Amino acid sequence: MQEPTLVILAAGMRSRFGGLKQITAVGDHGHAIIDFSLYDAYRAGFRKVAFIIKHEIEEDFKNFIGKRMEKYFEVKYIYQQLEMLPEGYAVPEGRVKPWGTGHAVLCCKGAIDGPFAVINSDDYYGRSAYQKLYEFLTSDRPGNEHAMVAYLLKNTVTENGS
Repeated sequence: MQEPTLVILAAGMRSRFGGLKQITAVGDHGHAIIDFSLYDAYRAGFRKVAFIIKHEIEEDFKNFIGKRMEKYFEVKYIYQQLEMLPEGYAVPEGRVKPWGTGHAVLCCKGAIDGPFAVINSDDYYGRSAYQKLYEFLTSDRPGNEHAMVAYLLKNTVTENGS
């Protein structure tokens, strides 16, 4: 069985946040949420990671995250580009905004060979989520089975609001 890849959606372009939230420190030691995610994923068994990014953030992302993670993971970069669409589709005139999550995962076609899990770079999932995903992806199962780790909404919203 092939080792699973952790695909991390990190192509956000800071339009609402005002900066690269995928590399913004959240604690006193300069760690971003993605650092905690990668730590938990490594402890769960993941050794391959594919970052979906945009060319516009490539240098900052590689310098802050990618180069550090190359010590622990086999790292791959996948670029979410607006024109990467299935045959028969075209970018509407004037569109500059990325297509979103489905398009980001579609950009992995041909770049990921084997089972994979997808996470957002700026969401915290906790170690048990990665353990469950890794166990599922490395277990003997029919090829048409899929999994999702889900949470009760009431357990994910802070007392401070949205």
